[in-house]
Formats: sequence, C-alpha cells, structure tokens
Amino acid sequence: MILVVGATGSVGSEVCERLARRGERVRALVRPTSSAERLEKLRACGVELCTGDLKDPHSIASACRGIDAVISTASSTLSRQSGDSIRSVDATGQLNLVNAAKDADVNRFLFVSFRKTPGISFPLADAKQQVETAATSLNFTILQASWFTEVWLSPALGFDYANAQARIYGPGTSPISWVSYRDVAEMCAVAVRHPAAERRTIEFGGPEALSPLEVVARFETIGGRPFRLEHVSEETLLAQFEQAADPLQKSFAALMLGYSRGDAMDMAPVVETFGIKLSSVDEYARSVLGQGASAVPKPAV
Repeated sequence: MILVVGATGSVGSEVCERLARRGERVRALVRPTSSAERLEKLRACGVELCTGDLKDPHSIASACRGIDAVISTASSTLSRQSGDSIRSVDATGQLNLVNAAKDADVNRFLFVSFRKTPGISFPLADAKQQVETAATSLNFTILQASWFTEVWLSPALGFDYANAQARIYGPGTSPISWVSYRDVAEMCAVAVRHPAAERRTIEFGGPEALSPLEVVARFETIGGRPFRLEHVSEETLLAQFEQAADPLQKSFAALMLGYSRGDAMDMAPVVETFGIKLSSVDEYARSVLGQGASAVPKPAV
C-alpha cells in the first residue's frame, strides 16, 4: 500500500487517482477539516482515508503502519490551516514523516520538492533542503519541480489570460521549463515503482523552456488578441525579498526572484527513461482560453 500525504491538494489528489488507476492500493492522509468534496472524490477512486496531521507525530506513525511506499506532496504554502507554517509543516512536519517512514521500514519514499535558485536562501527552500537531506537515509526519490504552469500562469499571480493582461516578474526574458502539476503527479505515480528513480534526485520540468515574454506571445497567437503587460522590476523584487519579515512572504518574494532569473532544463533524458508525456504551455493556453478559468482546478499543493 502507498501512503499519499497532501492527498487533498491538487498534486496529491491527482497522484491518488493515477495510482488507483494503476491498480495500486492507496491510503490518503487527510485532516478532519479537509473538504468533504475532495474526500468523496478520493473515496470514489477506492482510496482508503486515514485521519492525521504532519504536526502530530503519533498520527503520522499510525498512518505509516503497513505501508510499502510514501509519496509526500504536502506544503503549507497554498493550503494553510490553523497552526500551519513553513516551520511546522514543510520542515518539522515533513521530518516527522521521514522518521515515521524509517521506523515503519518503508521501502520507498518520494518527496516532491522544487528547483532552487542559486544564491538565494529563504525559509521554504531551507525547509525543503532539510527534508531532502533527511530522506537520503531511506530509499528515496526527490522530484525537484520547476515553476507550475497552473500556478504561475494564472490570474492568482497576475497572469490574467481571460482579460489579456499579465504581470511579468523581472525583464521576462529568461526561459523557464513550466511544468503542469498533472505531469508532476504522473511522474510520482511512475517513479514510486521505477527502479531508475531509486536513490535519485530528479529535476522535473516541462517539454519546452520559454521566457515569460515568449509565453505571452503564445497566448496572444492562440487567443488572437494582444496582452497588456505590467513589469515588476528585479530591483523591486529584491527589495520585497530583503524587507519581508514573514517567512511565507519572504519565500514568495524569493520565488518571484527565481522566476525573473529563469529555470531552463533539458527533459529529454527523463522522458526517455520514464516514458512520461509532458504537457506544453500551448496546450494549457488552448485549454484555459477555450473553456475559461474553470478548465484548470485551483492549485492547492
């Protein structure tokens, strides 16, 4: 049985569905406050629900009993409840999970992390690094995902495709390997049983590295109308980062700086090894422009 932690988020729920379709037995760690709709969706896939919280080591130990593999997509950044913070969830909570998995003699441990921008230290990246380091004591797989298409190219962060306007962080000329959260979920489902993913950190992005300005041009071509752009200078982003006192605000400011500096990678070796089909920015653009914003679920990693 595979335990999925973060199972009611966009990535985690997608992981559960894909594992279930593969015939895997899946247990989902959920909280008492989890959305009834999301819980019902998991039940409909045949997923076993287990109530617990990363901040409660006893509940995590119970959830890991009888488990063969763990996949953790949980984070406090986009789906936060009382008592949640980067320290309590992304650091201490995830370390609780690593320890529980070790005590339960779990065979595989897959952790969804993200690509760090060189030269920038911030609370979320530090927390992820702590967990990545701790996970090496297990038969681990670390997925370091690039910038999520559905998050960074969404109205929530200023990319308002419905009204043809976009906020660009920095000059907008540095390529990014935008990746769909659905592809990250598929990679989780594949990698957790794939021998080539054992004891390995895998950098994971989309099929094509495009600068933000190139993304805008794709949307303009597909949508048939020009975008109005708002640029946030790198100097402004750096000032926001340096002045931020709250760990979450500092982390988001750092991520915006990372966006401005780009994150391009060659995904051909990963695609060849794991047989993953990656979704393009063009496909995303056609989806949201053709069906409206409701075509893409609200991300809740």
